[in-house]
Amino acid sequence: MMKQFIIGISGITNGGKTTLANRLLKLLPNCSLICQDDYFKPDSDIETDENGFKQYDTIEALDMETMIKAVHSWIKLSQDVLAMEEKKEMCSTCEEKAYFLIVEGFLLYHYKNYYCRPLENVLNRKYFLSIPYEESKQRRSRRIYNPPDPPGYFDGHVWPMFLKHKKEMEETHSDIVYLDGTKSEDEIQSLVYSDIISSFSIHK
Repeated sequence: MMKQFIIGISGITNGGKTTLANRLLKLLPNCSLICQDDYFKPDSDIETDENGFKQYDTIEALDMETMIKAVHSWIKLSQDVLAMEEKKEMCSTCEEKAYFLIVEGFLLYHYKNYYCRPLENVLNRKYFLSIPYEESKQRRSRRIYNPPDPPGYFDGHVWPMFLKHKKEMEETHSDIVYLDGTKSEDEIQSLVYSDIISSFSIHK
């Protein structure tokens, strides 16, 4: 049997989402990656609040429609490849073949907005990385953003929006695997990889 398996990796800013996604990309066979950060709208389209902070940490800042299309394009393409291989009767070589997709981003499980609804139906496994406030703030201060964070941006926008979205997510979903982002990269990778393989076996 051949299979598609789609993995969601979400979490707090600088919590280790991209690192984990890139590590799994190298480990999992026939694996592709879609990053939510690649779907930000142009800076001119991002709203500004009363404090002058650009509202990047909202679903409205993202072109979710295009991102969802990319996910479904991958599903269609991998289905076509699987069907073609089955047609060629390559059973001996593709009996256990699987195609994996990692969808990585900070607002994957925020379902208030209808754009996100289609993800709910295609994600086979959902992970969420958390780190404490101080750790997140410290890690973010070491990164270079374009445009750069203005003074007070983390406390005035990033952290409040994270708490808001996390609360909404927890009220909506009970099937998310929560991960401690303060653990080592190797430890997180090992835990998630084992869980994916185990979940994949169940879904087969």
